[in-house]
Amino acid sequence: MLEIHDLIAGYGGVPVLRGVSLRIAKGEIVGLLGANNAGKTTLINALSGLVVPMSGQILLDGKDVTALSAKARVRRGIIQVPEGRLVFPEMSVRENLLLGGINATARPRRATEMEYVLNLFPRLRERFSQRAGTLSGGEQQMLAIARGLMAGAKLLMLDEPSLGLSPRFVQYIFEIIERLHGAGLTILLVEQNLQLTLRYAGRCYVLERGHIVIEGAADAVRSDPRTRSAYLGL
Repeated sequence: MLEIHDLIAGYGGVPVLRGVSLRIAKGEIVGLLGANNAGKTTLINALSGLVVPMSGQILLDGKDVTALSAKARVRRGIIQVPEGRLVFPEMSVRENLLLGGINATARPRRATEMEYVLNLFPRLRERFSQRAGTLSGGEQQMLAIARGLMAGAKLLMLDEPSLGLSPRFVQYIFEIIERLHGAGLTILLVEQNLQLTLRYAGRCYVLERGHIVIEGAADAVRSDPRTRSAYLGL
């Protein structure tokens, strides 16, 4: 479904990613691991169109999307749920969800998708008219994921979905991720929690200083002695 070839990207002309290549097949959960500042968020920002690559190629379903804008990528189903959730705090849950489905591709299915995400997250139905800024952290994470689904996600990229959540909400969010995977959604999981990622992802890539240093099935990555070095910087 998604292929990246020799991607170089960064900020202000300084590369953060240095020749990254990876692939994600349709229906997979793929984990992206690495220590802080390894380049994980830069990679998903490049996939989202928020960072313009210096060189390399991004293919979605065999078509080159490297030069497409962030808006055009959303219409094609490349959806990022950002670190820190970033809901619109003064808007209601309903308004946040409607904004998620505002693009031209998703708009005709908004009513159907709305019912789907409210069934997936019953708590959001209970909070439907409540301002998003008054929700708990876990509820905001539910809203952020639901908003991404409203956009018509084909590839859902989750950036640190467990960050700042209680263990109970972390477990719930990952159960939802597993349900979405079971329904056939393709997911790129960027997560500091090594054990959670290795439990839920079928395959993983480990980034170190902008390079992919380990890739393979989750069990193989778990047992690879280089994982400790790359992930913890030891």
